[in-house]
Amino acid sequence: MKELTRENIWKSDEYTYEAAYGFVPNLRFYIHDDDAKSTCPDSASCAKSTSPDPLSSSEKNCARPFMLVVPGGGYCMCVPPEAEIVAKTFYEKGMNCAVLTYTTDITMSVPLQKQPLHDISRAVRYIRKNAARLGADPAKLVICGFSAGAHVCGSLGVHFEDVEDPDPDLNTVSNRPDAMILSYPVITSGEYTHIYSMWALLGKDGPKEDYDYFSLEKHVKENTPPTFLWQTVTDDLVPFENSLMFASALRKANVPFSFHAFPKGMHGLSVFTEDWRNGKYGEPYTMEQLELAVKAVKEGRGVRVSEQRIKELKEQFPDPDEDGNLPEPPQYPPHPDYKDVPMWPDLAMAFFEQLFK
Repeated sequence: MKELTRENIWKSDEYTYEAAYGFVPNLRFYIHDDDAKSTCPDSASCAKSTSPDPLSSSEKNCARPFMLVVPGGGYCMCVPPEAEIVAKTFYEKGMNCAVLTYTTDITMSVPLQKQPLHDISRAVRYIRKNAARLGADPAKLVICGFSAGAHVCGSLGVHFEDVEDPDPDLNTVSNRPDAMILSYPVITSGEYTHIYSMWALLGKDGPKEDYDYFSLEKHVKENTPPTFLWQTVTDDLVPFENSLMFASALRKANVPFSFHAFPKGMHGLSVFTEDWRNGKYGEPYTMEQLELAVKAVKEGRGVRVSEQRIKELKEQFPDPDEDGNLPEPPQYPPHPDYKDVPMWPDLAMAFFEQLFK
């Protein structure tokens, strides 16, 4: 596997989010080395790369289905437990993958509005534009989001036609995903919403039309990508009704979907592998923007951050003591050994195999 350094998806003059604090949305890639054609699921169309780094090669690698992983975090952060470990799970199932670290705001002071939607739209176009060097099949591009990250994915799924790219070349590339995975998704801005996600995205007093626009169940249509949905019925953070509402909207629009409701489990179970249960999530690179924002707040450079929020962030992210030690993190009880939840990646792959025949 080629684990590669980040690639920013925006040029400096294209990305203007006010509370970025030096962050630029980016992709991290997990690409198979397809010099060994025996590992290739489509060896007839695979062109052997002679480059030691497939991302620097002008030759076409084996075209594999591609997974874009979009972590959750309430639009306040992109959490590591839904990032690298997910990409590696689907990498091991034969896909080439990337993790998108999109725009979030831990200060909740500058509404994100359409910036995360623009980030994922650009990421999809970027991957398709660079499909040859990424070993990606541009007709089998799946986006996989969790919680608020699933809202980012679903927003693209229902609104992809609305998003113009400032780069004229990329704007000619389709930003419509070929399929979506929505894991315990934030969907609605109505009765069953996760209100803190909506506040970070649109502001507490955002216009009603913006809240309606991002209530995704209202905008599903026949060209919404086929969707794999899963959630636990006992989700303790995002009401299960979010998944029900989106599944119902897909059904009414005759969009192919697969919906799995697991009877028990808390919010945020990700892939629920043994590594995940032991806290081995992979590299925490998705926390970069949060770290930059917290640093700015502590240095008095926060953008319109309320005094209450400054106090909360200083308490939540304390500085080391005189000896350089941080407080011990809270200890949580071990997760119950759910036998069914870890099955969802295989169920998703089965759905895609039928879809991409």
